[in-house]
Amino acid sequence: MLDKGQKAPDFSFIHISGKEMKLSDMKGKKVILYFYPKDNTSGCTKEACNFRDNYEYLTKLNFEVIGVSPDNEKSHNNFREKHNLNFTLVPDPDKKIINLYGVWDKKIRCGKETEGLLRTTFVIDENGIIQEVIKNVDTANSTQQLLDILKIK
Repeated sequence: MLDKGQKAPDFSFIHISGKEMKLSDMKGKKVILYFYPKDNTSGCTKEACNFRDNYEYLTKLNFEVIGVSPDNEKSHNNFREKHNLNFTLVPDPDKKIINLYGVWDKKIRCGKETEGLLRTTFVIDENGIIQEVIKNVDTANSTQQLLDILKIK
């Protein structure tokens, strides 16, 4: 997994505006790049809705929010519409972006070791450098957790 101080790997995606972009196109903005396991599941819905509910405030702080999961585009579109999500969701069914950031690994679930996506949030600064990595995400309070870690009031 990538760590603070490293350059955030670049990747292409379709922005919520419909425009094809690269992460590097976000230079000059701070990016909340969060990886989540699956659309329309309890924790993932709480996390997405928390970012949705705080999106206006985050944009005032110059943040762009991008969510990535291994779900496909159809699943993301359904998730976005069902919960009125107002930020970019990036489908990554082939796990190219997930592997770039090192968030697919072994984990313990219900006492069994499995492989899967490690819920992780990367905060990327205006120059494309990872400023913070949040591994123990509080899904219901993800925005406040992030602001507390960054010491933003």
